[in-house]
Amino acid sequence: MLKVNRISKTFNPGTINEKKALDNLSLNLKEGDFVTVVGGNGAGKSTLLNAVAGVWPVDGGSIELGGEDITGLPEYKRAKLIGRVFQDPMMGTAPDMWIEENLAIAKLRGEKRKLCWMVTKEDREVFRDRLKVLGLGLEDRLQVKVGLLSGGQRQALTLLMASLRRPKLLLLDEHTAALDPATAAKVLEISDQIVSENHLTTLMITHNMTDAIRHGNRLIMMNAGHIILDIEGEEKKHLTKRELLDKFAEVSGTQEETDSVLLS
Repeated sequence: MLKVNRISKTFNPGTINEKKALDNLSLNLKEGDFVTVVGGNGAGKSTLLNAVAGVWPVDGGSIELGGEDITGLPEYKRAKLIGRVFQDPMMGTAPDMWIEENLAIAKLRGEKRKLCWMVTKEDREVFRDRLKVLGLGLEDRLQVKVGLLSGGQRQALTLLMASLRRPKLLLLDEHTAALDPATAAKVLEISDQIVSENHLTTLMITHNMTDAIRHGNRLIMMNAGHIILDIEGEEKKHLTKRELLDKFAEVSGTQEETDSVLLS
Protein backbone atom coordinates (compact mmCIF):
# COMPACT_ATOMS: atom_id res chain seq x y z
CA MET A 1 0.00 0.00 0.00
CA LEU A 2 2.86 2.37 0.82
CA LYS A 3 6.25 2.16 -0.88
CA VAL A 4 8.92 4.62 0.25
CA ASN A 5 11.96 4.15 -1.97
CA ARG A 6 15.34 5.61 -0.96
CA ILE A 7 14.07 9.04 0.06
CA SER A 8 16.38 11.73 1.44
CA LYS A 9 15.73 15.11 3.02
CA THR A 10 18.28 17.70 4.17
CA PHE A 11 17.29 20.95 5.85
CA ASN A 12 19.37 24.13 5.46
CA PRO A 13 21.84 22.51 3.01
CA GLY A 14 25.23 24.17 2.67
CA THR A 15 24.88 26.11 5.93
CA ILE A 16 26.19 25.68 9.45
CA ASN A 17 22.68 24.46 10.38
CA GLU A 18 22.61 21.69 7.77
CA LYS A 19 20.68 18.67 9.03
CA LYS A 20 20.22 15.42 7.11
CA ALA A 21 16.86 14.26 8.46
CA LEU A 22 16.29 11.31 6.09
CA ASP A 23 19.16 9.40 4.51
CA ASN A 24 18.27 7.05 1.63
CA LEU A 25 15.37 5.61 3.62
CA SER A 26 13.18 2.83 2.25
CA LEU A 27 10.01 1.39 3.79
CA ASN A 28 7.20 -0.82 2.45
CA LEU A 29 3.81 -1.27 4.13
CA LYS A 30 1.33 -3.94 3.13
CA GLU A 31 -2.36 -3.11 3.10
CA GLY A 32 -3.68 -3.26 6.67
CA ASP A 33 -0.26 -2.91 8.31
CA PHE A 34 -0.31 -0.93 11.57
CA VAL A 35 3.28 0.21 12.07
CA THR A 36 4.49 2.02 15.18
CA VAL A 37 7.57 4.24 14.82
CA VAL A 38 9.96 5.02 17.68
CA GLY A 39 13.31 6.76 17.94
CA GLY A 40 15.12 9.50 19.79
CA ASN A 41 14.67 13.22 19.17
CA GLY A 42 15.95 14.12 15.71
CA ALA A 43 15.77 10.53 14.46
CA GLY A 44 13.62 11.55 11.48
CA LYS A 45 10.22 10.23 12.57
CA SER A 46 8.17 13.37 11.95
CA THR A 47 10.19 14.15 8.81
CA LEU A 48 9.17 10.76 7.44
CA LEU A 49 5.48 11.43 8.10
CA ASN A 50 5.68 14.94 6.67
CA ALA A 51 7.42 13.63 3.55
CA VAL A 52 4.68 11.03 3.03
CA ALA A 53 1.97 13.63 3.68
CA GLY A 54 3.57 16.06 1.21
CA VAL A 55 4.28 18.84 3.70
CA TRP A 56 7.62 19.32 1.92
CA PRO A 57 9.25 17.72 -1.12
CA VAL A 58 11.97 15.10 -0.71
CA ASP A 59 15.41 15.75 -2.16
CA GLY A 60 15.57 12.33 -3.80
CA GLY A 61 13.77 9.01 -4.03
CA SER A 62 10.10 8.26 -4.58
CA ILE A 63 6.86 7.62 -2.66
CA GLU A 64 4.03 5.42 -3.93
CA LEU A 65 0.63 4.99 -2.32
CA GLY A 66 -1.75 2.32 -3.52
CA GLY A 67 0.38 1.85 -6.64
CA GLU A 68 0.26 5.57 -7.52
CA ASP A 69 3.44 7.66 -7.58
CA ILE A 70 2.66 10.64 -5.30
CA THR A 71 6.23 11.98 -5.04
CA GLY A 72 5.37 15.19 -6.89
CA LEU A 73 1.80 15.47 -5.64
CA PRO A 74 1.15 18.56 -3.45
CA GLU A 75 -0.13 18.14 0.10
CA TYR A 76 -3.69 19.27 -0.65
CA LYS A 77 -4.04 16.62 -3.37
CA ARG A 78 -2.68 13.90 -1.08
CA ALA A 79 -5.32 14.86 1.52
CA LYS A 80 -7.97 12.79 -0.28
CA LEU A 81 -5.72 9.73 0.07
CA ILE A 82 -4.26 10.30 3.54
CA GLY A 83 -5.89 10.87 6.92
CA ARG A 84 -3.80 12.48 9.67
CA VAL A 85 -4.12 13.14 13.39
CA PHE A 86 -1.65 15.58 14.95
CA GLN A 87 -0.10 15.80 18.41
CA ASP A 88 -1.96 19.00 19.26
CA PRO A 89 -5.67 18.30 19.95
CA MET A 90 -6.40 21.81 18.63
CA MET A 91 -5.31 20.83 15.10
CA GLY A 92 -7.36 18.90 12.58
CA THR A 93 -10.72 20.42 13.50
CA ALA A 94 -12.52 23.76 13.22
CA PRO A 95 -13.07 24.79 16.87
CA ASP A 96 -15.81 27.35 16.20
CA MET A 97 -17.93 24.90 14.21
CA TRP A 98 -20.27 22.23 15.56
CA ILE A 99 -19.32 18.57 15.78
CA GLU A 100 -21.71 17.69 12.96
CA GLU A 101 -20.30 20.48 10.77
CA ASN A 102 -16.75 19.19 11.26
CA LEU A 103 -17.86 15.69 10.34
CA ALA A 104 -19.69 17.02 7.28
CA ILE A 105 -16.49 18.69 6.08
CA ALA A 106 -14.56 15.45 6.66
CA LYS A 107 -17.19 13.58 4.66
CA LEU A 108 -16.50 15.85 1.67
CA ARG A 109 -12.71 15.45 1.79
CA GLY A 110 -11.31 15.03 -1.71
CA GLU A 111 -14.53 16.19 -3.40
CA LYS A 112 -15.13 19.49 -5.17
CA ARG A 113 -16.60 22.10 -2.84
CA LYS A 114 -19.95 23.67 -3.60
CA LEU A 115 -21.11 27.22 -2.93
CA CYS A 116 -23.32 25.97 -0.12
CA TRP A 117 -23.70 22.78 1.87
CA MET A 118 -25.82 21.49 4.69
CA VAL A 119 -25.98 18.63 7.15
CA THR A 120 -28.83 16.39 6.11
CA LYS A 121 -30.99 14.22 8.34
CA GLU A 122 -29.29 11.16 6.85
CA ASP A 123 -25.88 12.65 7.65
CA ARG A 124 -26.86 13.15 11.29
CA GLU A 125 -27.94 9.54 11.64
CA VAL A 126 -24.64 8.33 10.19
CA PHE A 127 -22.66 10.70 12.43
CA ARG A 128 -24.58 9.57 15.53
CA ASP A 129 -23.88 5.92 14.75
CA ARG A 130 -20.16 6.59 14.19
CA LEU A 131 -19.84 8.73 17.33
CA LYS A 132 -21.71 6.21 19.47
CA VAL A 133 -18.95 3.67 18.85
CA LEU A 134 -16.45 6.00 20.55
CA GLY A 135 -18.29 5.63 23.86
CA LEU A 136 -17.83 9.31 24.79
CA GLY A 137 -21.43 10.51 24.56
CA LEU A 138 -20.65 12.79 21.60
CA GLU A 139 -23.55 11.37 19.59
CA ASP A 140 -25.87 13.50 21.75
CA ARG A 141 -23.79 16.67 21.29
CA LEU A 142 -23.80 17.11 17.52
CA GLN A 143 -24.50 20.85 17.78
CA VAL A 144 -21.80 21.61 20.34
CA LYS A 145 -18.76 23.61 19.21
CA VAL A 146 -15.68 21.42 18.93
CA GLY A 147 -13.62 24.02 20.82
CA LEU A 148 -15.61 23.19 23.95
CA LEU A 149 -14.56 19.53 23.95
CA SER A 150 -11.78 18.11 26.10
CA GLY A 151 -8.45 17.17 24.51
CA GLY A 152 -9.31 13.48 24.54
CA GLN A 153 -12.77 14.01 23.05
CA ARG A 154 -11.27 16.20 20.36
CA GLN A 155 -8.59 13.67 19.44
CA ALA A 156 -11.21 10.92 19.26
CA LEU A 157 -13.31 13.13 16.97
CA THR A 158 -10.26 13.90 14.82
CA LEU A 159 -9.58 10.17 14.50
CA LEU A 160 -13.12 9.64 13.31
CA MET A 161 -12.85 12.53 10.84
CA ALA A 162 -9.52 11.25 9.50
CA SER A 163 -10.98 7.81 8.85
CA LEU A 164 -14.49 8.79 7.71
CA ARG A 165 -13.64 8.43 4.01
CA ARG A 166 -11.44 5.35 4.63
CA PRO A 167 -8.09 6.78 3.52
CA LYS A 168 -5.44 4.65 1.87
CA LEU A 169 -3.10 5.64 4.72
CA LEU A 170 -3.67 6.93 8.26
CA LEU A 171 -0.88 8.95 9.91
CA LEU A 172 -0.90 9.27 13.70
CA ASP A 173 1.72 11.85 14.67
CA GLU A 174 2.26 11.39 18.44
CA HIS A 175 -1.47 11.92 18.75
CA THR A 176 -1.59 11.04 22.47
CA ALA A 177 1.52 12.94 23.61
CA ALA A 178 -0.45 15.96 24.87
CA LEU A 179 -2.97 13.89 26.82
CA ASP A 180 -2.91 12.59 30.38
CA PRO A 181 -2.16 8.84 30.72
CA ALA A 182 -5.78 7.73 31.24
CA THR A 183 -7.07 9.79 28.32
CA ALA A 184 -4.15 8.69 26.14
CA ALA A 185 -5.00 5.04 26.85
CA LYS A 186 -8.63 5.65 25.84
CA VAL A 187 -7.63 7.40 22.60
CA LEU A 188 -5.24 4.54 21.75
CA GLU A 189 -8.04 2.05 22.38
CA ILE A 190 -10.25 4.01 19.98
CA SER A 191 -7.37 4.16 17.48
CA ASP A 192 -7.02 0.35 17.55
CA GLN A 193 -10.75 -0.01 17.06
CA ILE A 194 -10.95 2.38 14.09
CA VAL A 195 -7.87 0.90 12.41
CA SER A 196 -9.13 -2.66 12.86
CA GLU A 197 -12.73 -2.05 11.80
CA ASN A 198 -11.72 -0.13 8.66
CA HIS A 199 -8.64 -2.28 7.89
CA LEU A 200 -6.56 0.89 7.61
CA THR A 201 -2.88 0.97 6.73
CA THR A 202 -1.39 3.05 9.54
CA LEU A 203 1.85 4.72 10.60
CA MET A 204 1.92 5.84 14.25
CA ILE A 205 4.77 7.85 15.78
CA THR A 206 5.20 7.55 19.54
CA HIS A 207 7.86 8.26 22.16
CA ASN A 208 6.29 5.66 24.44
CA MET A 209 7.98 2.31 23.87
CA THR A 210 5.31 0.42 25.81
CA ASP A 211 2.63 1.80 23.46
CA ALA A 212 4.81 1.02 20.44
CA ILE A 213 5.11 -2.61 21.54
CA ARG A 214 1.48 -3.01 22.58
CA HIS A 215 -0.15 -1.54 19.48
CA GLY A 216 0.12 -2.49 15.83
CA ASN A 217 1.55 -5.55 14.10
CA ARG A 218 4.95 -4.09 13.30
CA LEU A 219 7.49 -1.79 14.96
CA ILE A 220 10.28 0.19 13.36
CA MET A 221 12.95 2.21 15.13
CA MET A 222 14.70 5.18 13.52
CA ASN A 223 18.04 6.79 14.22
CA ALA A 224 19.83 9.56 12.28
CA GLY A 225 17.46 9.32 9.31
CA HIS A 226 17.72 5.54 8.99
CA ILE A 227 15.51 2.61 9.99
CA ILE A 228 17.72 0.60 12.34
CA LEU A 229 15.16 -1.96 13.55
CA ASP A 230 12.12 -3.56 11.91
CA ILE A 231 10.27 -6.05 14.10
CA GLU A 232 6.96 -7.80 13.41
CA GLY A 233 4.97 -10.96 13.99
CA GLU A 234 5.78 -13.20 16.93
CA GLU A 235 9.00 -11.36 17.68
CA LYS A 236 7.08 -8.13 18.29
CA LYS A 237 4.38 -9.86 20.34
CA HIS A 238 6.96 -11.11 22.83
CA LEU A 239 9.18 -8.01 22.78
CA THR A 240 9.79 -6.22 26.10
CA LYS A 241 10.80 -2.62 26.74
CA ARG A 242 14.11 -3.84 28.17
CA GLU A 243 14.86 -5.85 25.03
CA LEU A 244 13.94 -2.90 22.82
CA LEU A 245 16.34 -0.63 24.69
CA ASP A 246 19.09 -3.21 24.41
CA LYS A 247 18.46 -3.61 20.66
CA PHE A 248 18.55 0.16 20.20
CA ALA A 249 21.85 0.46 22.08
CA GLU A 250 23.34 -2.42 20.09
CA VAL A 251 22.27 -1.24 16.64
CA SER A 252 22.74 2.51 17.10
CA GLY A 253 25.96 2.24 19.09
CA THR A 254 24.84 4.89 21.58
CA GLN A 255 24.62 4.82 25.35
CA GLU A 256 21.60 3.00 26.70
CA GLU A 257 21.09 5.51 29.53
CA THR A 258 20.70 8.34 27.03
CA ASP A 259 18.36 6.33 24.85
CA SER A 260 16.23 5.44 27.84
CA VAL A 261 15.65 9.12 28.57
CA LEU A 262 14.92 9.97 24.93
CA LEU A 263 12.48 7.13 24.42
CA SER A 264 10.70 6.96 27.78
